[in-house]
Amino acid sequence: MVYNIYAPCCPMIVIDSVFPFIIPRRSAGRALEVKMDSKSDLSDINWAELKRILGRYQLPSTWRSVWQLVNTLLPNLILLYLMYLSLQVSYLLTLALSLLTAGFMARTFIIFHDCGHGSFFQSRKANDITGIICGILTLTPYYYWRHNHAIHHATAGDLDRRGDGDVMTLTVQEFHSLPRLRQWWYRFFRNPLVMFTFGAFLLFTVGHRFYKRGTGKRERRSVHYTNIILIALIAGVISLIGWKAYLMIHVPVVFFMTSAGVWLFYVQHNFEGTYWERHDRWDYFQAGLQGSSFYKLPAVLQWFTGNIGFHHIHHLNSRIPNYFLMKCYRDNPVLHVKPLTLRSSLRSLRLRLWDEQNRRMVGFDALK
Repeated sequence: MVYNIYAPCCPMIVIDSVFPFIIPRRSAGRALEVKMDSKSDLSDINWAELKRILGRYQLPSTWRSVWQLVNTLLPNLILLYLMYLSLQVSYLLTLALSLLTAGFMARTFIIFHDCGHGSFFQSRKANDITGIICGILTLTPYYYWRHNHAIHHATAGDLDRRGDGDVMTLTVQEFHSLPRLRQWWYRFFRNPLVMFTFGAFLLFTVGHRFYKRGTGKRERRSVHYTNIILIALIAGVISLIGWKAYLMIHVPVVFFMTSAGVWLFYVQHNFEGTYWERHDRWDYFQAGLQGSSFYKLPAVLQWFTGNIGFHHIHHLNSRIPNYFLMKCYRDNPVLHVKPLTLRSSLRSLRLRLWDEQNRRMVGFDALK
């Protein structure tokens, strides 16, 4: 499917009703031992061998998954209760607690994400039930999101198949061909002050309440049932603590969680040295290893984000549970790509367009 550059283009909220507009062969069982950097020649990689090695890490561990549920959901609920109690002390304390609560909510979303890939439990039913529950807690319809995210994994870095489950990125030529108003909208929604603030918030609170035209029956029902359950839950909470207390607690938590979540999703594919290619030359493994970043985070943030910073490994094999991603990275030097740090990732904020001629991400200043 070729992306229509005249279609409504919001880089995050893709709901039209919301916005109109290296490597020699090795013997079996051994890891590939060539360390990669951003300038290495990927054509020498034995992809079949790499795929086999990655498969060794994709069997979920039931006790690890259960423990992750316990150390994520229980603290989340406790913190929400403490936020309610803190309203009687100081709202500044409530806001401080909301940052920590948002971290556990983000970790809940990572569990939801793994369930969508069928990688959290061995049982498909267990993945689906857990995913539905975590989806409700993070305001996201499970089956609808799972379908769109699967498309993202199948098309990431493909210039001719953009628009599903990704942060929309135009080429320089496409941007030039847009009418002036469309250019303004693209500039507006790619602005970090929009994308990572109310844009992210509206994506989860409003955008996830709708589905796109042509969506399958199960995915549509997923959206409807999630909305109904959320209405019932919110109404129940409001009846207990009042609408004002509910908003004072839930809004900042969702705001901080969605801002961090959209930033993570953005920096995982929008960075210097990323991969974009036309469909006839697009390669799944190169898109995974070169087009998905290794976001090297401090240990605390890595824990809260469920190791999602090892995103290049995740795109090479999405069936690896989040708690095995770091082990996979440590065991296989071929996966030691040049990392993005918190500091270096900030340079990604200026990247807006793909320069097809020079094969690099550029900012709007390149248009001059």
